Order: sequence, then C-alpha cells, then structure tokens
Amino acid sequence: MTASPPPESDPSALAQHPVCVMVFNASDPSGAGGLAADISTMTSVGCHPCAVLTGAYARDTRNIFDHFSLDDEAVLEQARAVLEDVPIRLIKVGFVGSPENIGTIAALAADYAEVPLVCYLPDLSWWQESLIDSYLDAFRELLLPQTSVLVGNHSTLWRWLLPDWEGEHSPSARDIAAAAAQMGTPFTLVTGIPQPQQMVENVLASPEVVLGSGSFELFDGTFIGAGDTLSAALAALLATGSDLGEACGEALGYLDQCLENGFRPGMGHVVPDRLFWVVTDDDTTPADADSDGTDSHSVDGFVFPSHDTQH
Repeated sequence: MTASPPPESDPSALAQHPVCVMVFNASDPSGAGGLAADISTMTSVGCHPCAVLTGAYARDTRNIFDHFSLDDEAVLEQARAVLEDVPIRLIKVGFVGSPENIGTIAALAADYAEVPLVCYLPDLSWWQESLIDSYLDAFRELLLPQTSVLVGNHSTLWRWLLPDWEGEHSPSARDIAAAAAQMGTPFTLVTGIPQPQQMVENVLASPEVVLGSGSFELFDGTFIGAGDTLSAALAALLATGSDLGEACGEALGYLDQCLENGFRPGMGHVVPDRLFWVVTDDDTTPADADSDGTDSHSVDGFVFPSHDTQH
C-alpha cells in the first residue's frame, strides 16, 4: 500500500519536514556561487530553500563578465507568492543586483519583522564603481537596520564600513561589528582576517564581545563561492534552531570540509564541494545490488541517444 501524506493538522508530522528558508540571490551558471551555492548548501544542511531569482551573472569559474538584474517587480512577485503560502523560518540575502531590489527586499523583511535576516556582502570589485556606490548606499540604509547577522570578508567590510580608518593596525572584527551596529546590525561574522603562518581567522562579533572565532590554514589554490557557502550554511543552521555561536562554529567547520574537498570543474578556480559527505567509501553496498540483495539489471553498454529529434 502506498503511504498517504500526513494531514496538515498533524503537528508531529509537520515537525519532521525540513524548515524553509527564503533566499534572494543571482543565478551563477558556473555553479560556484549565487543561488546554486545557496540551494546546494541549504539542502546539504537539511533545509528547504525557497529561492528567489534577482538576476543572473555572465561568468565562468575564473571571472565575472557581467550581471543582469531582474526587475524589482519580478522579484516582489516571486517572493510574495511563496511568503503567502509557505512558513519561512529565516530570510537570507546575497547579491541582488540593484538598489531597487534591495528596497523591495527591505520592504518585505519589514512586513515579516519576526523572521531573522542574514545578509552576505560579497566582493563587488568586478562591478562598475558607480553601481557599487549606489548599491552599498541602499544596503546600508535599508537592509542593515533590519539585519540580524551580517557576513562578509574582512577587507570588503573594512572598505565599506570603515573607509576612513586611520588606526595603526587594521580594524578588528569588533571594530567592524561596531560600525555595522551603528546602522542597527547586532552581529557580524568577519571572515578571512589575515594571521601569521599562512592562517586566516573568522570571527563572530558584536561591538562588545567576540562570540566565537576559528583559525584555518590557507588552502592551496583560489576558491570561488566560499562566502555564499558560509552564509547559506549559517542561515540554514540558524533556521533549524541552533543558537548563533553553535551555528557559526558548525558553518565554519562545514565550509572547511567543502574547501578541503573542493574541485576544479573548468579551467578557472576551485569550487567548494558542498556535498562532500555524499561520496561513498569502497566498503559501501555495491551500486549494482538492490537493497534486498538481488542483482539489478546491468546497464553496461547502454548508449545514451544523441539529441537528434526532428521537428
């Protein structure tokens, strides 16, 4: 007999479902970052991603050549349709392409003020300077006041939040967190802080205290998609009920494993393997045996037909 889906009124059945996270980001055809990173990471962690497309990159695994932003009305219609149907546990914002899209997302977040907001600011040095300035101004004024946790690389956040820094040393994670807190963001996860002996430190901080930190050895090679991966993992773990410190530690550990098992799909940089844990060992059940021990039909010699359909 085929099992029927549990009735919606059964709380215990609903509790077993993956929690839903809404994520706003651009499409990345290389699969390195953007929505591809969000979806694979959140699925790996155990969440159901509700992905809202905000635009599309033209890029390969080495360079970003261009970005095409989706109209803010299209972004709004996508998000509204899901928000009015699905209980969203957390909202995560990546690169959304325009100040108009930032304004739309900020308005939606205000309508759902009880839902935590995790925002990731990527490196935008590939973009036109005039577009960067207007985007960051909108981010600062509209999103930061509602953001629960801001995630970004040390140098990126430093240039943005503390452009007139004149200290003898580079700003600490708490200095950057204090600048973000002035705009209303209580916590900041600062990544890639240079350390001696080929190490980098990642620090979760508020203006008053460092809540957690971890040092990691630099890997050989250049990675793309690490920031999207980390922020998506953090968002997913927070959505599942982990407290902030625990979620941060687990997300950093997950990213470390993704980078350690990273691969180069093209001629460019290394992409994190977000499903590293799926790889089976040699002692697992052979793929040609069914679960009941009987042999399945061999597909050796099967040739996939070419795409020669006539119209």
